Amino acid sequence: MGVALLVNDSPTLTLPRLRPEPTPTVVPRRGGRIAALDGMRLLAALMVVAYHYMALYGGWSARGEALFPAAFPFTAYGWLGVPLFFLISGFVICMSCWGRSLESFFVSRVVRLYPAYWFAVLATTVVLLLVPGGQNPRPVADVMTNLTMLQEPLGVPKVDGVYWTLYAELRFYLLFAVMAWWGLTYRRVLAFCCVWAAAGMLLAKSEESVLYELLMPNYCWYFIAGMAFFLMYRFRPNLMLTGVVLLCFGASLPSAHDTWSRSRGYFHQNIHFWPVVAVLAVCFGVMALVATGKLNWIKWRWLPYAGAITYPLYLMHQYIGWEIIGALKDRLSPYQVLALTLSGMLAASWLVHRLIERPVGRLLRRRLSTALFRPEPR
Repeated sequence: MGVALLVNDSPTLTLPRLRPEPTPTVVPRRGGRIAALDGMRLLAALMVVAYHYMALYGGWSARGEALFPAAFPFTAYGWLGVPLFFLISGFVICMSCWGRSLESFFVSRVVRLYPAYWFAVLATTVVLLLVPGGQNPRPVADVMTNLTMLQEPLGVPKVDGVYWTLYAELRFYLLFAVMAWWGLTYRRVLAFCCVWAAAGMLLAKSEESVLYELLMPNYCWYFIAGMAFFLMYRFRPNLMLTGVVLLCFGASLPSAHDTWSRSRGYFHQNIHFWPVVAVLAVCFGVMALVATGKLNWIKWRWLPYAGAITYPLYLMHQYIGWEIIGALKDRLSPYQVLALTLSGMLAASWLVHRLIERPVGRLLRRRLSTALFRPEPR
């Protein structure tokens, strides 16, 4: 069919009808919580814990490759739990904020991040003060700055080394807040992914610029891929989204290579780069299974509890764990020390979730919601 235009007695001119670009079909959500993501969170946290406890030599008198020779070829790559965290974050933030306002997005992030973090900063400081001979505690002024979670951009040393990832998360939230303000739709989020990826490529060698700091060309690929995976989950996979994910996988490898090169300096034993590529491929592959609903059969009841302790475990495990290892290393075998330390950190993480995160989070949510959504006076 065409559109007929008659001008006086001129012949009929037939133009092709312009068809609107098809909109992806919405897939009904498969439940409110994806249990597999909880398990993946715990796996990512345990990878990082294994790296700090069994590959690095914090707290031990000898190196990890000597103490745990059978496990070291695997734990030496435990730092790859961080890219998995970032992949999951891109997916979950997009999912949890879909249809919400900017104010709701802000409240949800503050409630999620700060209660356990405040406790971890104070608990780590107290432990470092009370246990002599281990890590040095930060001065009071540095601790107070750390409580803001802005220590890295303010140039203040971190209370615990693992906090560097929180600054990456905060920058992602800042960028995503623009989308939350604009309103999340398939096309807008896809455009955001593409623009961020293009900027990441252009800024890859501009390490001194403010835009480099904001857009994170070294880590942005995981957040972008996570968002693309969520679009697959909500709107079904298509060629464009698949292309974004594959682009992100390939573009993430140079930064992963740099991290691998730095990690080699910690060890006397040689470690290869190809397992880095393999582990990242598995992480992307598992996220693809989540995005296509292939893991919806996973409904184990313990997984939500696993997801709940992941954040406190990640925040507290490194320096506190190293202090526990240092106190026990001369009394027990390495594997006994490892078992007691990990068990203690898991138990502490559950207590922090129940006694700190949940009650303080509820209070914060009420107070922030009242402050942000208070009606204007007449």
